[in-house]
Amino acid sequence: MKPNYTLYLVTEESMPLEQLLQTIEAAVKGGVTIVQLREKNTSGKSFFEKAKSIKALLKQYDVPLIINDRVDVALAIEADGVHVGQSDLPLTAIRNIVPATMLVGISVSTIAEAIEAEENGADYIGVGAVFPTHSKDDAKVLPEGMLAEITNAVALPAVAIGGIKLIHLPKLREMNIAGVAIVSGIMKADDPYSTAKSYRKEMESIK
Repeated sequence: MKPNYTLYLVTEESMPLEQLLQTIEAAVKGGVTIVQLREKNTSGKSFFEKAKSIKALLKQYDVPLIINDRVDVALAIEADGVHVGQSDLPLTAIRNIVPATMLVGISVSTIAEAIEAEENGADYIGVGAVFPTHSKDDAKVLPEGMLAEITNAVALPAVAIGGIKLIHLPKLREMNIAGVAIVSGIMKADDPYSTAKSYRKEMESIK
């Protein structure tokens, strides 16, 4: 099954599991097409349990689950994919230990990183931060025009990430992107279902 990156939800760590599952389910019903579980400060066991619960939920909706950073957790729960950063395990090493069917994505912020990702077997790239964001402390905003330069330099599906709000989507219209990744825009929304629906509607009008 070819993944649909149109509306890529990245989770927030601070949420209790029950609330997290409710938020993800509402967002998926609203149009989220793929979910990444991002946990930076959670123990391996807790991450594993959380990932297992989310995978079971998403399976009902046929929505892929991507695990952030932790290749071991991705393998343990047989996730649909794993997403890594520039300082994590190299792509070539990951490709050697995960099944051929597992999606492997990587975050990039330069043309050189994007080209290297393509050469080393990435399935897709996350490009950002496109706008200022509070979801990631160390995220640097891309220079003007860099998103377009990166997406045009490679054939890989590119997902724009970083502070993306509904009002930004028309600005992203011209870009050669496969989708947008949203963190707090949906995770912290009062109504994740309606918010996801609005993002999806706006994204579909772009394509």
